[in-house]
Amino acid sequence: MANLQPLFEAISTAKNERELRSQVIPNLGKYFTATRSGLFFFDQLPMVDPKLQKVFETALSADYNPVVRYLVDRHSPVHDQVISPKAWKLICPRPDHWHVLAGPLVNRGKLIGGVGFTRTQDMKAFNTQNLIDLSAICLHLSTWVATVRSTSLQSDRLTDRELEIATLVAQGLTNAEIGAKLWITENSVKQALKRMFRKLEVSSRAEMVAMLKAVEVAS
Repeated sequence: MANLQPLFEAISTAKNERELRSQVIPNLGKYFTATRSGLFFFDQLPMVDPKLQKVFETALSADYNPVVRYLVDRHSPVHDQVISPKAWKLICPRPDHWHVLAGPLVNRGKLIGGVGFTRTQDMKAFNTQNLIDLSAICLHLSTWVATVRSTSLQSDRLTDRELEIATLVAQGLTNAEIGAKLWITENSVKQALKRMFRKLEVSSRAEMVAMLKAVEVAS
C-alpha cells in the first residue's frame, strides 16, 4: 500500500492556493494515475469567462450532475460507479474524462469546492482503495482550506486603513494610542475594530491578531 504521508505533508506546507494548484494537485494526479486533475472552489465561478460561466454553473449543478449531488449530500469521495460511463459521457463528452474520481472540500459543514481526477476509457476504473485514499486526502485539503485559504480570503476584506489598525493592535497599542498615531479619534478606532471583527468573524483583538499572523505565515 502506498504511503500517503508525503502528500499530507505537501498539502500542509502549501503556502497559498497557487502553490497548492501548481505543486500539490499534479502530485495527487500522479498518485491516482490520472490523465487530468483539478481543484475548484464554488466562489471562484464568477471569475471565469462570462461566456463560459453558464456552462460551468450547469456542469457543477447538483440538479444536473450526479457526482456533484453525491458530494453535496454525503461530503464523501465518489467515483463513476454512481453513474455509468455512458451516462457520464452525455454530461461531459471529453474522451479523457471516461473514469471519474472526485472528492469534497468542506468548510464549516458546507461543500465549498472539490478535487477531481479522470482517466481515459482504455485505463482501469478507479476503485474502492482510491476512494479510501482520497477521503484521507480531502480531510487534509479541507483542513488547509480552513487554516490557510479562509483566513487569506478574510484578511483580503480589510481596507488599507483597517490593516494599519490591525498592525498597531498587534504591537499592543491601545485604541487611544492608535488614534493618536493615525490622527483619528479613539471612537473611530473602536468603530473600525467592530467592523473588522465582523469581517473576520472574530470576537476579540487577540483572535484577530492570531488570524492575521496565520495569514502572514502562509503568504
